[in-house]
Amino acid sequence: MPATVYPALQSAVLLCIDDNEDVLECEKSFLESFGYSVLTAASGGKGLELASKHSVDVVILDYFMPEMNGQEVAIEMRRLRPQAPIIMLSGAVDVPEQALKWVDAFIAKDCLASQLLPTIAQLYGYGSTSQPSCDA
Repeated sequence: MPATVYPALQSAVLLCIDDNEDVLECEKSFLESFGYSVLTAASGGKGLELASKHSVDVVILDYFMPEMNGQEVAIEMRRLRPQAPIIMLSGAVDVPEQALKWVDAFIAKDCLASQLLPTIAQLYGYGSTSQPSCDA
């Protein structure tokens, strides 16, 4: 889905939080290629710090991280930026149901390429309400 289809989304600021620097760089490059402004943080604490200093429209968050896991970060993010939708990512399938209650969407990392842009558009009020299929 080209970002030009949803021009209002191009001004969105996305915050990506993941302890894997390679994943962060890939997400940042991918999302910036569609016109998004992207902030990155390699830990939950750094992500919360960025969210306290910058206006953030969407948070993209890994579940398995040291220090603070995705659920802990999502709980704090809800207090800090209650209006920002949160998308949780994980390479594992065993994310606790309790953690998913704090987020607006979940995407398995092996489906990231096909699901991330449609999910962002859906949470922003554009696009269908059905979950895109995973091409993996």
